[in-house]
Amino acid sequence: MNDTRQSELAGTYTPPIVKGDPVEISTNVYVIPDHRVSLVPNIGIVVGDSASLVIDTGVGRRNGAYVLDQAKRLTGSRPLYLAVTQLDPGHGFGAQSFAGEATIIYSTSQRTRLRENAPSYAEPFIGLGTEVAAEFEGLELVDSTLTYSGSLEIDLGGTRAVLRDWGVSHTADDQTITIDSRVLFGGDLFQTRMFPIIPYVPPFDTHFDGDRWIDALDELVALDIPVVVPGHGEVTDTDQIRGVRDYLDYVRTASRRLRSEGVSLEEAGTRIEEYSMTQWPTWGAPRWVRSLVKAFYTGA
Repeated sequence: MNDTRQSELAGTYTPPIVKGDPVEISTNVYVIPDHRVSLVPNIGIVVGDSASLVIDTGVGRRNGAYVLDQAKRLTGSRPLYLAVTQLDPGHGFGAQSFAGEATIIYSTSQRTRLRENAPSYAEPFIGLGTEVAAEFEGLELVDSTLTYSGSLEIDLGGTRAVLRDWGVSHTADDQTITIDSRVLFGGDLFQTRMFPIIPYVPPFDTHFDGDRWIDALDELVALDIPVVVPGHGEVTDTDQIRGVRDYLDYVRTASRRLRSEGVSLEEAGTRIEEYSMTQWPTWGAPRWVRSLVKAFYTGA
C-alpha cells in the first residue's frame, strides 16, 4: 500500500463488526448504532406499511448478512430497498448480501464510483490489519437494480423516504435520506463528537468540493429536521450539523488565508490543528484535521 494512503487512515482499529439490536429513534425508524467503532457506520432500517428501507450495510459479506437479518426480523415479508450514504467500504461494501433480497438503489454518482474506482478503495482498508482485512474476504461489489439522478422519493406505505444525491462534496457520491421530514440520515457529511472524516488523498482520492460540502450542510440545517443520524457517532439534532458546518468554514477560511500569506502546508496544519483541538475539545479523531487542511489548502 502507498504510504500516503496508509498514513491518512492511521489509527487503532478493532474488528469493524456491526453489532447489537436496532433501536427505535422515531416511529418505525430504527438505528443499529455504530458504538463508536471505527469503520462501522450507523445503520438505518425504516419500516413502512408496504415496504422497508435499509440504509448502509457495514463492510463485507458478514456485516451485510447481519444487517439483512435484522431488517427481515423487523419487516417480515415486506419488500426491501437498500440505499447507501456513500459507496465506500464502511458504508456500502456489504451490499452483496442484499443481492436478490432487495432493490438496491444507487445514485448516478455512486454507480459511477462503483464502475470506475470502487475496487481501489478496498486496498487501504485491507492494509489496516488482519482483523479489518478479514471482513473483505469474499468481497463482491454489486451493481444497483435502480439508479436515479438528483433525488428520488420512495413510498414505503404510510412513510415517505426522499433520497438526494449531493454529488462531489465531502467525497464523490454523498447521499442523504430523509424520512417524512422527521428523520435525516446524513452519512459522512457530518459526525457526532468527531472531527469530520475527509478521504482526500491526492493523487489517489481527490473527490472533494469543500464549498459544496458547506453549502450542503447549510441546506440540511435549513430543513430543521428534529432527529438526525450521522454517519458515525450518536443520534443527534440539527445543532450538530450546524457545529460541523462552522468547523468546516473555519478550516476553509484559515487554510486559504495561511496559504495566501505563504505559510507552508505543514505549518498551516499545525496551527489549525492546535486551534481546533482547543475550540472543539470534546471531538474525537483529531487526525482528520490535517487531512481537511490539506484538502482546502491544496485542492479547493
